[in-house]
Amino acid sequence: MSSTPIAILSALAQEQHGLIDLLQSPAKCVHAGRDFWQGQLHGQPVVLALSKIGKVAAATTTTALIEKFDVGRIVFTGVAGGLGEGVQTGDVVVASDFMQHDLDASPLFARYEVPLYGQTRFANNPQLTALLFSAAGSALAALRAGNPYPRAKVHQGLVATGDRFVSGSSESAALRLALSGSGHDVLAIEMEGAAVAQVCHDYGVPFAAVRTISDRADDSAHVDFPAFVERVASRYARAIIEELLRLLSIK
Repeated sequence: MSSTPIAILSALAQEQHGLIDLLQSPAKCVHAGRDFWQGQLHGQPVVLALSKIGKVAAATTTTALIEKFDVGRIVFTGVAGGLGEGVQTGDVVVASDFMQHDLDASPLFARYEVPLYGQTRFANNPQLTALLFSAAGSALAALRAGNPYPRAKVHQGLVATGDRFVSGSSESAALRLALSGSGHDVLAIEMEGAAVAQVCHDYGVPFAAVRTISDRADDSAHVDFPAFVERVASRYARAIIEELLRLLSIK
């Protein structure tokens, strides 16, 4: 068992509640206006936190996890809109890397490039990502009988982050066209991951992320979202994290 805590970062309170219920010796700490929960999960020391919504809030939470709690790895769960071909509602995307789809500092820098970094994408830790992909596959298989999406699949690839909720067919089509035209074949879009990836890059902290696909980022994106989170996303997150921690304990 590692003595360095693993941060489990959740995008949604419902996901975090299921994990808090599992914590052994839970202790809450309030820092930077956020609640952090410390304890043990499956023999691993962990810190649970909510990212809050948007890139700036997520970057603040990530920095606090590293600076205040000295976490050695960060794993992020949440939901996303499916953008790539074949990525459907109820599927899971494990991010190989992240980019910001709303970043444009041209003409000083190429579109989507992060100024002064010389790169557009921030890669996640390959070893931790591989374990998370395996955990997601095992969790989906275990949940299949009670899953309203019994044909759900696990995908791995590029995820894009932006400070807006994409919820229209025309907007998602235009976004997909612009990204693919620049060589970025994005599987899913969300609102925090690229910020977390950049902070982890700056600090050299291994990072991996998984997103449950709640919609196709189109005109149906608003339909029954709370019910989806309760029935699907929160169950996925808990099962995936439990399986990941089990895998880490035998490494």
